[in-house]
Amino acid sequence: MTTERECFPSIEDMLREKRPIKPVYCIYPDAYLANAREFVSSFPGRVLYAVKANDDPDVIGLINAGGVQHFDCASLAEVESVMNGCDDAQCYFMTPVRLRGAACEAQAKFGVRHFMVDHLSGIRPLADEIDMGASVVFVRMATSHASAMQDLSIRFGAPPADMPKILETVAETGAEPALAFNIGSTVTSPEAYRYAIGVARDLLSKLKMKIRLVDIGGGFPRSYPGFAVPPLCEYFDVIRKDIATLPLADKGEVMVEPGRALAAPGMSAVAEVLLRKEDRLYLNDGMYGVFWELRFKEHDQYPMRVFRDGEILAGKIRSYRLIGPTCDSTDILPGAVELPVDIRPGDYIEFCEIGAYSLAGRTDFNGLRSDNVVMITSANPA
Repeated sequence: MTTERECFPSIEDMLREKRPIKPVYCIYPDAYLANAREFVSSFPGRVLYAVKANDDPDVIGLINAGGVQHFDCASLAEVESVMNGCDDAQCYFMTPVRLRGAACEAQAKFGVRHFMVDHLSGIRPLADEIDMGASVVFVRMATSHASAMQDLSIRFGAPPADMPKILETVAETGAEPALAFNIGSTVTSPEAYRYAIGVARDLLSKLKMKIRLVDIGGGFPRSYPGFAVPPLCEYFDVIRKDIATLPLADKGEVMVEPGRALAAPGMSAVAEVLLRKEDRLYLNDGMYGVFWELRFKEHDQYPMRVFRDGEILAGKIRSYRLIGPTCDSTDILPGAVELPVDIRPGDYIEFCEIGAYSLAGRTDFNGLRSDNVVMITSANPA
């Protein structure tokens, strides 16, 4: 951990002591440590944490302490955040579009050696900024699968037919060429990885050179209420079997970039009920806060607990709609949730497993942003 934050034994203790007016975001250190260790020990290759999922310095530090030494970064700010907080970290600048001068500073100041392109036109600008002879340059291939909730190849990735020329051109600059692809966000079937690795195998078998590093991206999902997905072990079993057939160079290695799978389990959000109108509950956090990712085609809720006067509120339940605090008419969380029938203003709802794509995307809209982040030393309730 890299910051000094308030620490409480439990959510109950935090609520009794603080009775917070603004939302509170709770980090469970033990959950982050255990989850990172399990992922690193189970995945058959190099694990890079996708910093975009949650760039909180304590989250980064805990994931690093759990055994993740490699970090997938999309900006110089992310590189700097990781390097300033982790003594043994290695950053990878894994986006084909960067601000001018960012690659140069990342290499000169932080020793970054791994970069990415996805088009011939991206090679020269990168070569003008970095020492290509001291670098590994990944070429991103466009891949997609129907089981992914978001198709990332819409924005990035070269068609497989264009890949040999781009890889050869990278090699001509003196850099080590490498292959990357990303099937999509929240991939709900392990078969998607089998398909994409098959496309990569076909490409690699046709190249004149041998590739040492293959980055198969992220997309590893988590189950949420009403959104069940296979366990990670099923994904790893498919990947382990299929990467063994890739025709890689000596000391070849497969890499992966989990974001949600590492970031989600170790954080919850605690929001207060401000107003009740029959089956509508108005909260002090919403779609412009930590719930922003619920706008996308994925899950529409989180595991929840309700507290009153610092104690868990149980009993008979009913359906409610949850509404955020801003003046915007779209500030309504999707779907209905089941909560106690007598929930009322002043009660608090804890939304568990909300560590991924929550803090990183909250806004200042209507001046309602909260920066209240605390540590909870008890086990994660989810």
